[in-house]
Amino acid sequence: MQYRTLGRTGVQVSSLALGAMNFGRIGRTTQDEVTAVVDAALEGGINVIDTADAYSAGESEEMVGKAVAGRRDDIVLATKATLPMGDERNHRGSSRRWLVTELDNSLRRLGVDHVDLYQIHQWDPTTSDEETLSALTDLQRAGKIRYFGSSNFPAYRVVQAQWAAREHRLSRYVTEQPSYSILQRGIESHVLPVTEEYGLGVLVWSPLASGWLSGAVREGRDITTSRSTFMPQRFDTAIPSNRARLDAVERLAEVADEAGLTMIQLALGFVTAHPAVTSALIGPRTLDHLHSQLAAADTVLSADVLDAIDTIVAPGVDLAAHEKNDTPPALLDPALRRR
Repeated sequence: MQYRTLGRTGVQVSSLALGAMNFGRIGRTTQDEVTAVVDAALEGGINVIDTADAYSAGESEEMVGKAVAGRRDDIVLATKATLPMGDERNHRGSSRRWLVTELDNSLRRLGVDHVDLYQIHQWDPTTSDEETLSALTDLQRAGKIRYFGSSNFPAYRVVQAQWAAREHRLSRYVTEQPSYSILQRGIESHVLPVTEEYGLGVLVWSPLASGWLSGAVREGRDITTSRSTFMPQRFDTAIPSNRARLDAVERLAEVADEAGLTMIQLALGFVTAHPAVTSALIGPRTLDHLHSQLAAADTVLSADVLDAIDTIVAPGVDLAAHEKNDTPPALLDPALRRR
């Protein structure tokens, strides 16, 4: 396992981090299965566990808390807030009112008195940067969080938040968590240059592109990945963007074979090769999934392999641009772009 400094915090983190979205009802995992995965991940050198309040409506946090009990100080523990937690209109977002309440809920579910990294799960356009940063700064000073970061923020919002922190003399976001893979490279053209400029640590999610790069998706095979069962439209090869992904996967498989690598090693080696990326979040449901991904921990891709990838998916290109999580709201809601 490689270790890198998380932005400018001085905290050393593993180049692969354990994402907990599949813990609980989403991944249909039991507590024993989660504990086994956490045990194996820590034994494999992973020291970051990332969860969120919204993962299985808090169940993921509860399972992580039980799995890390007794060894919390050896782990960089991260969670998130902002996504809806029920139907109540104020049980979501990035207001002071909600963050103060929901952090306490997360700490209770995790069974800890603080988290190392508290992240805003997505930009909340209804709440000012000053409001959110002020609340996070107070929670940091209270000792309930050590650092805080953003997730799925458009590049311009990352910049705006840095400026707001400076203007109002508040603590700043020290990390960003975007989606990044060989098939979704858009952040190379905007988000990653900004994170490098401001010295943010970057924890990328979905480096296997929701299973497209796991090796299980190939031409002529039925797509039976876990993600495809509840997101079938993302795997319907009659859709042009999915057809483009499948064509790219076939060419990438040839590159992996020639290099003596698995598709997982190619995919994880690619994202962790970018100098702006600190860690890649892996989200295994089973021990077999975890071991196949841990095998990529020491993968270093040659320049020839990286060049070959560039010829298949050009730098800065998203093959499924409509799936981006940092799209400005006005591109999604027509009312926001019309007088």
